[in-house]
Amino acid sequence: MKITIIAGARPNFMKIAPIMRAIRNARNAGKNISARLVYTGKADDTSLEPSLFTDLDMPRPDVYLNIDNTDFFQRMAGILIAFSRELEQHPTHLVMVVDDLTPTMACSIVARKKGIPIAHIVAGVRSFDINAPKEVNRIITDGLSDILFTAGMTANRNLNQTGTQEAHVHFVGNILIDTLRHNRTRLQCPVSFSIIGLKEKEYLLLTLNRRSLIQNDDKLKAIIQTILSKTNLPIVAPLHHYVKEKIHSLGIYDKKLHILPPQPYLAFGYLVNQAAAIITDSGNVAEEATFLGIPCISLNTYAEHPETVSIGTNCLVGEDTLLIENALETFRQGKWKKGELPERWDGRTAERIVQTLLEEYAQ
Repeated sequence: MKITIIAGARPNFMKIAPIMRAIRNARNAGKNISARLVYTGKADDTSLEPSLFTDLDMPRPDVYLNIDNTDFFQRMAGILIAFSRELEQHPTHLVMVVDDLTPTMACSIVARKKGIPIAHIVAGVRSFDINAPKEVNRIITDGLSDILFTAGMTANRNLNQTGTQEAHVHFVGNILIDTLRHNRTRLQCPVSFSIIGLKEKEYLLLTLNRRSLIQNDDKLKAIIQTILSKTNLPIVAPLHHYVKEKIHSLGIYDKKLHILPPQPYLAFGYLVNQAAAIITDSGNVAEEATFLGIPCISLNTYAEHPETVSIGTNCLVGEDTLLIENALETFRQGKWKKGELPERWDGRTAERIVQTLLEEYAQ
């Protein structure tokens, strides 16, 4: 069984790495299965640090489609053409896509047009905001997929409500946790940790990536000022250069705020693991916080995995500064909810995925 796995951006690799290991283990056990990894971006993509694939214990992509257009339609068209050629040159039995990016949707369309079965990892996620670009990607990808792997029962219910046949849906757990469990003992303390004078469990970790927030000067300034005014702890913020420049252009300087460049995977994982609390607009980071039992304030109005809120350590505050204040005060008083580990966050999601594929598609 030949599988073509699609990665459309750096975060996808964190969820693909355990699948690649599970396929390798199955192959070593004598199973007829192999994988070809396709990255839709460029080989010199600056978001892919040199250590990424070593850190994740996974092979580099077999091919790069070299599509990096920022315009949605040009990017979509480029991927459609390039991936169609890729499949002509390297036939496959199944195309596997991850999450909800534009490449996820584009490659699903190509596979469907060519009559190739599609497996969607992290299916069934919904924000119920049809104006959100990712929501369109999710709906289309789920609708085209032959087999849908979900991380929680909320996702199963979402798919059921759209008429997806139950036999096509498989609750396998959160694939991101496989990666976290695999690498937890491999995390590396950043050099800057001691230079700044940080102490484990005595700092806040801040991440900001959502462009709609970063481009809103008034909102961004209000949020950061609120955070700075409501804590005495050091704030560590690994941020892209353009985000750092934006913050400084707003006149925000504070000795508590330590802005670092983007960190390699294992170094960033260390910062997450040792934080006293986390403030983030990343769903992945919020999931890691729930697994690690760390208080997490999410600058979002919905969670891709609602379990992080309902039973985990995650709290949704959106961009509301009053809610941010209240959350920080709850943390300061030591009253943050303890949280529990959601079902099937056991590090065996990739094994379940590969076993299911072998049962349904092995030739």
